[in-house]
Amino acid sequence: MAGTVPFVLAGLAAGEPVAVAAPPDRLQLIRDGLGARADEVRFVDMTEAGRNPGRIIPAVLRGFADAHRDGRVRIIGEPIWPGRTPVEYPACVQHEALINAAFTGREVTILCPYDAAALEGGVLDDAWATHPVVIDEDGETASALYDPEAAVARYNEALSVPPGAETFFFQGSGQLSEAREFAVGHGERMGLSGPALEDLALAVAELTTNSVIHGAGGGTLGIWPEGEYVVCQVHDAGRLMDPLAGRRPQTPTRPGGRGLLLVNHVADLVRTHTGDPGTTIRFYLAR
Repeated sequence: MAGTVPFVLAGLAAGEPVAVAAPPDRLQLIRDGLGARADEVRFVDMTEAGRNPGRIIPAVLRGFADAHRDGRVRIIGEPIWPGRTPVEYPACVQHEALINAAFTGREVTILCPYDAAALEGGVLDDAWATHPVVIDEDGETASALYDPEAAVARYNEALSVPPGAETFFFQGSGQLSEAREFAVGHGERMGLSGPALEDLALAVAELTTNSVIHGAGGGTLGIWPEGEYVVCQVHDAGRLMDPLAGRRPQTPTRPGGRGLLLVNHVADLVRTHTGDPGTTIRFYLAR
Protein backbone atom coordinates (compact mmCIF):
# COMPACT_ATOMS: atom_id res chain seq x y z
CA MET A 1 0.00 0.00 0.00
CA ALA A 2 2.83 2.40 0.88
CA GLY A 3 4.49 1.76 -2.47
CA THR A 4 1.53 1.49 -4.80
CA VAL A 5 -1.11 4.02 -3.73
CA PRO A 6 1.24 7.08 -3.75
CA PHE A 7 2.55 5.91 -7.15
CA VAL A 8 -0.99 5.90 -8.55
CA LEU A 9 -1.91 9.24 -6.96
CA ALA A 10 1.24 10.89 -8.31
CA GLY A 11 0.29 9.75 -11.79
CA LEU A 12 -3.25 11.06 -11.47
CA ALA A 13 -1.96 14.38 -10.14
CA ALA A 14 0.27 14.69 -13.20
CA GLY A 15 -2.65 13.95 -15.53
CA GLU A 16 -1.23 10.58 -16.56
CA PRO A 17 -3.52 7.66 -17.44
CA VAL A 18 -2.98 4.93 -14.83
CA ALA A 19 -3.62 1.17 -14.95
CA VAL A 20 -3.15 -1.42 -12.23
CA ALA A 21 -2.80 -5.09 -13.20
CA ALA A 22 -2.54 -7.42 -10.21
CA PRO A 23 -4.27 -10.39 -8.53
CA PRO A 24 -7.79 -9.59 -7.25
CA ASP A 25 -6.86 -9.30 -3.56
CA ARG A 26 -4.18 -6.73 -4.42
CA LEU A 27 -6.58 -4.82 -6.65
CA GLN A 28 -9.06 -4.51 -3.81
CA LEU A 29 -6.42 -3.16 -1.42
CA ILE A 30 -5.39 -0.49 -3.91
CA ARG A 31 -9.02 0.39 -4.69
CA ASP A 32 -9.70 0.87 -0.99
CA GLY A 33 -6.57 2.96 -0.57
CA LEU A 34 -7.51 5.26 -3.45
CA GLY A 35 -11.04 5.87 -2.23
CA ALA A 36 -13.07 8.04 -4.62
CA ARG A 37 -10.14 8.36 -7.03
CA ALA A 38 -10.25 4.63 -7.80
CA ASP A 39 -12.79 5.39 -10.53
CA GLU A 40 -10.06 7.22 -12.45
CA VAL A 41 -7.89 4.10 -12.70
CA ARG A 42 -8.18 1.06 -14.94
CA PHE A 43 -7.97 -2.18 -12.94
CA VAL A 44 -7.03 -5.49 -14.60
CA ASP A 45 -7.12 -8.96 -13.01
CA MET A 46 -3.62 -10.21 -13.78
CA THR A 47 -4.51 -13.80 -12.90
CA GLU A 48 -6.75 -13.78 -15.98
CA ALA A 49 -5.18 -11.27 -18.38
CA GLY A 50 -1.65 -12.34 -17.45
CA ARG A 51 -2.22 -16.04 -16.84
CA ASN A 52 0.15 -16.58 -19.77
CA PRO A 53 3.12 -14.24 -19.07
CA GLY A 54 3.75 -14.01 -22.82
CA ARG A 55 0.46 -12.15 -23.18
CA ILE A 56 1.21 -9.40 -20.62
CA ILE A 57 3.35 -7.08 -22.74
CA PRO A 58 1.14 -7.02 -25.86
CA ALA A 59 -2.29 -7.29 -24.25
CA VAL A 60 -1.92 -5.62 -20.85
CA LEU A 61 1.01 -3.18 -20.85
CA ARG A 62 1.22 -2.18 -24.50
CA GLY A 63 -2.56 -2.53 -24.80
CA PHE A 64 -3.00 0.25 -22.24
CA ALA A 65 -0.04 2.39 -23.31
CA ASP A 66 -0.94 2.25 -27.00
CA ALA A 67 -4.43 3.51 -26.21
CA HIS A 68 -2.89 6.63 -24.61
CA ARG A 69 -0.15 7.79 -26.95
CA ASP A 70 -0.45 11.52 -26.26
CA GLY A 71 1.80 11.51 -23.19
CA ARG A 72 3.31 9.47 -20.38
CA VAL A 73 1.31 6.61 -18.88
CA ARG A 74 1.79 4.92 -15.52
CA ILE A 75 1.21 1.20 -14.95
CA ILE A 76 1.45 -1.16 -12.00
CA GLY A 77 1.94 -4.75 -13.12
CA GLU A 78 2.36 -7.73 -10.76
CA PRO A 79 3.13 -10.80 -12.90
CA ILE A 80 4.74 -12.95 -10.18
CA TRP A 81 2.63 -13.73 -7.14
CA PRO A 82 2.69 -16.55 -4.55
CA GLY A 83 1.10 -19.52 -6.27
CA ARG A 84 2.80 -19.15 -9.63
CA THR A 85 3.97 -22.67 -10.50
CA PRO A 86 7.55 -23.73 -11.29
CA VAL A 87 6.38 -24.42 -14.85
CA GLU A 88 5.12 -20.84 -15.23
CA TYR A 89 7.99 -19.11 -13.45
CA PRO A 90 10.67 -19.14 -16.22
CA ALA A 91 8.23 -17.44 -18.58
CA CYS A 92 7.48 -14.86 -15.87
CA VAL A 93 11.15 -13.95 -15.44
CA GLN A 94 11.67 -13.64 -19.19
CA HIS A 95 8.62 -11.38 -19.38
CA GLU A 96 10.02 -9.10 -16.68
CA ALA A 97 13.40 -9.00 -18.41
CA LEU A 98 11.85 -7.87 -21.71
CA ILE A 99 9.61 -5.01 -20.52
CA ASN A 100 12.17 -2.21 -20.92
CA ALA A 101 13.13 -3.41 -24.40
CA ALA A 102 9.45 -3.53 -25.36
CA PHE A 103 9.02 0.13 -24.36
CA THR A 104 12.20 1.59 -25.83
CA GLY A 105 11.54 5.21 -26.76
CA ARG A 106 8.12 5.30 -25.09
CA GLU A 107 6.98 7.57 -22.25
CA VAL A 108 5.89 5.10 -19.60
CA THR A 109 6.62 4.36 -15.95
CA ILE A 110 5.99 0.79 -14.81
CA LEU A 111 6.08 -0.44 -11.21
CA CYS A 112 6.27 -4.20 -10.58
CA PRO A 113 5.35 -5.19 -7.00
CA TYR A 114 6.90 -8.30 -5.42
CA ASP A 115 5.58 -9.88 -2.22
CA ALA A 116 8.90 -10.09 -0.38
CA ALA A 117 7.33 -11.83 2.61
CA ALA A 118 5.75 -14.67 0.63
CA LEU A 119 8.03 -15.21 -2.38
CA GLU A 120 11.19 -17.30 -2.21
CA GLY A 121 14.56 -15.56 -2.10
CA GLY A 122 15.51 -16.67 -5.59
CA VAL A 123 12.51 -14.81 -6.99
CA LEU A 124 13.73 -11.58 -5.40
CA ASP A 125 17.24 -12.21 -6.75
CA ASP A 126 15.75 -12.43 -10.23
CA ALA A 127 13.88 -9.17 -9.61
CA TRP A 128 17.20 -7.39 -9.09
CA ALA A 129 18.40 -8.82 -12.43
CA THR A 130 15.30 -7.80 -14.39
CA HIS A 131 14.68 -4.29 -12.99
CA PRO A 132 17.10 -1.33 -13.22
CA VAL A 133 15.70 0.28 -10.06
CA VAL A 134 14.50 -1.53 -6.93
CA ILE A 135 12.43 0.13 -4.19
CA ASP A 136 12.03 -1.33 -0.69
CA GLU A 137 11.62 -0.05 2.85
CA ASP A 138 15.13 1.40 2.68
CA GLY A 139 14.36 3.52 -0.38
CA GLU A 140 15.24 3.49 -4.08
CA THR A 141 18.35 1.68 -5.32
CA ALA A 142 19.88 1.36 -8.78
CA SER A 143 20.42 -2.37 -9.27
CA ALA A 144 24.04 -3.32 -9.84
CA LEU A 145 22.76 -6.78 -10.82
CA TYR A 146 20.50 -5.52 -13.64
CA ASP A 147 21.19 -7.79 -16.64
CA PRO A 148 17.99 -8.57 -18.55
CA GLU A 149 19.75 -10.37 -21.41
CA ALA A 150 21.40 -12.77 -18.94
CA ALA A 151 18.02 -13.37 -17.24
CA VAL A 152 16.39 -14.27 -20.55
CA ALA A 153 19.26 -16.63 -21.35
CA ARG A 154 19.22 -18.24 -17.89
CA TYR A 155 15.60 -19.31 -18.31
CA ASN A 156 16.02 -20.39 -21.92
CA GLU A 157 15.53 -23.98 -20.74
CA ALA A 158 15.53 -27.02 -23.01
CA LEU A 159 12.05 -28.51 -23.59
CA SER A 160 11.96 -32.23 -24.38
CA VAL A 161 8.95 -34.38 -25.27
CA PRO A 162 8.15 -36.74 -22.36
CA PRO A 163 7.91 -40.51 -22.80
CA GLY A 164 4.47 -41.55 -23.98
CA ALA A 165 3.75 -38.33 -25.86
CA GLU A 166 2.07 -38.56 -29.26
CA THR A 167 4.40 -37.26 -31.97
CA PHE A 168 4.10 -36.38 -35.64
CA PHE A 169 6.89 -35.42 -38.04
CA PHE A 170 5.84 -33.01 -40.78
CA GLN A 171 7.72 -31.78 -43.82
CA GLY A 172 6.53 -29.19 -46.29
CA SER A 173 3.25 -27.31 -46.60
CA GLY A 174 1.47 -30.40 -47.90
CA GLN A 175 1.46 -31.94 -44.42
CA LEU A 176 0.24 -28.90 -42.48
CA SER A 177 -3.42 -29.93 -42.49
CA GLU A 178 -2.44 -33.47 -41.48
CA ALA A 179 -0.42 -32.11 -38.55
CA ARG A 180 -3.35 -29.99 -37.43
CA GLU A 181 -5.79 -32.90 -37.66
CA PHE A 182 -3.33 -35.10 -35.72
CA ALA A 183 -3.18 -32.56 -32.88
CA VAL A 184 -6.94 -31.95 -32.81
CA GLY A 185 -7.73 -35.67 -32.74
CA HIS A 186 -5.40 -36.37 -29.84
CA GLY A 187 -6.38 -33.15 -28.06
CA GLU A 188 -10.02 -34.17 -28.13
CA ARG A 189 -9.21 -37.62 -26.74
CA MET A 190 -7.19 -35.93 -23.99
CA GLY A 191 -10.12 -33.82 -22.86
CA LEU A 192 -10.17 -30.63 -24.93
CA SER A 193 -13.47 -29.49 -26.41
CA GLY A 194 -15.24 -26.41 -27.75
CA PRO A 195 -13.19 -23.20 -27.88
CA ALA A 196 -10.12 -24.90 -26.36
CA LEU A 197 -10.07 -27.39 -29.23
CA GLU A 198 -10.38 -24.52 -31.71
CA ASP A 199 -7.48 -22.76 -29.95
CA LEU A 200 -5.39 -25.92 -30.29
CA ALA A 201 -6.08 -26.07 -34.03
CA LEU A 202 -5.20 -22.39 -34.45
CA ALA A 203 -1.98 -22.57 -32.43
CA VAL A 204 -0.77 -25.72 -34.19
CA ALA A 205 -1.55 -24.23 -37.60
CA GLU A 206 0.44 -21.09 -36.79
CA LEU A 207 3.46 -22.89 -35.32
CA THR A 208 3.73 -25.59 -37.97
CA THR A 209 3.41 -23.00 -40.73
CA ASN A 210 6.22 -21.01 -39.12
CA SER A 211 8.32 -24.19 -39.05
CA VAL A 212 7.78 -24.80 -42.76
CA ILE A 213 8.60 -21.19 -43.67
CA HIS A 214 11.38 -20.40 -41.17
CA GLY A 215 12.49 -23.75 -39.72
CA ALA A 216 14.12 -25.69 -42.56
CA GLY A 217 10.81 -26.75 -44.07
CA GLY A 218 9.38 -28.92 -41.32
CA GLY A 219 9.54 -30.08 -37.74
CA THR A 220 8.17 -32.35 -35.04
CA LEU A 221 4.84 -31.93 -33.28
CA GLY A 222 4.25 -33.45 -29.84
CA ILE A 223 1.14 -33.56 -27.66
CA TRP A 224 0.42 -35.06 -24.24
CA PRO A 225 -1.76 -34.58 -21.12
CA GLU A 226 -0.20 -32.99 -18.03
CA GLY A 227 -2.37 -32.47 -14.98
CA GLU A 228 -5.24 -30.13 -15.84
CA TYR A 229 -3.67 -29.25 -19.19
CA VAL A 230 -3.10 -30.61 -22.64
CA VAL A 231 0.43 -29.66 -23.65
CA CYS A 232 1.53 -29.30 -27.26
CA GLN A 233 4.86 -28.32 -28.71
CA VAL A 234 6.48 -27.81 -32.09
CA HIS A 235 10.22 -28.19 -32.65
CA ASP A 236 12.12 -27.21 -35.79
CA ALA A 237 15.66 -26.46 -36.89
CA GLY A 238 15.18 -22.68 -37.06
CA ARG A 239 16.67 -20.17 -34.64
CA LEU A 240 14.37 -17.61 -33.01
CA MET A 241 16.61 -14.55 -32.84
CA ASP A 242 14.14 -11.98 -31.52
CA PRO A 243 13.25 -12.46 -27.82
CA LEU A 244 10.27 -10.10 -28.28
CA ALA A 245 8.74 -12.23 -31.03
CA GLY A 246 5.09 -12.80 -30.19
CA ARG A 247 5.06 -9.94 -27.68
CA ARG A 248 4.69 -6.96 -30.03
CA PRO A 249 1.19 -5.83 -30.99
CA GLN A 250 0.82 -5.74 -34.77
CA THR A 251 -0.85 -2.91 -36.64
CA PRO A 252 -3.78 -4.00 -38.83
CA THR A 253 -2.05 -2.79 -42.01
CA ARG A 254 1.13 -4.83 -41.49
CA PRO A 255 1.06 -8.26 -43.12
CA GLY A 256 2.33 -11.31 -41.24
CA GLY A 257 4.15 -11.43 -37.92
CA ARG A 258 1.15 -12.63 -35.92
CA GLY A 259 1.76 -16.37 -35.54
CA LEU A 260 3.42 -16.46 -32.12
CA LEU A 261 1.36 -13.46 -31.01
CA LEU A 262 -1.80 -15.48 -31.67
CA VAL A 263 -0.41 -18.48 -29.80
CA ASN A 264 0.32 -16.26 -26.78
CA HIS A 265 -3.21 -14.89 -27.02
CA VAL A 266 -5.02 -18.25 -26.94
CA ALA A 267 -2.74 -20.33 -24.67
CA ASP A 268 -2.72 -20.50 -20.87
CA LEU A 269 1.08 -20.67 -20.92
CA VAL A 270 3.77 -20.54 -23.59
CA ARG A 271 7.35 -21.69 -23.05
CA THR A 272 10.11 -21.17 -25.60
CA HIS A 273 13.59 -22.60 -26.06
CA THR A 274 15.96 -21.62 -28.84
CA GLY A 275 19.56 -22.60 -29.48
CA ASP A 276 21.86 -24.39 -31.91
CA PRO A 277 19.60 -27.49 -32.16
CA GLY A 278 16.68 -25.28 -33.20
CA THR A 279 13.60 -23.75 -31.61
CA THR A 280 10.86 -25.33 -29.49
CA ILE A 281 7.57 -23.61 -28.74
CA ARG A 282 5.45 -25.33 -26.06
CA PHE A 283 1.95 -24.21 -25.15
CA TYR A 284 -0.57 -25.27 -22.53
CA LEU A 285 -4.38 -25.37 -22.81
CA ALA A 286 -6.64 -26.11 -19.84
CA ARG A 287 -9.02 -29.03 -20.33
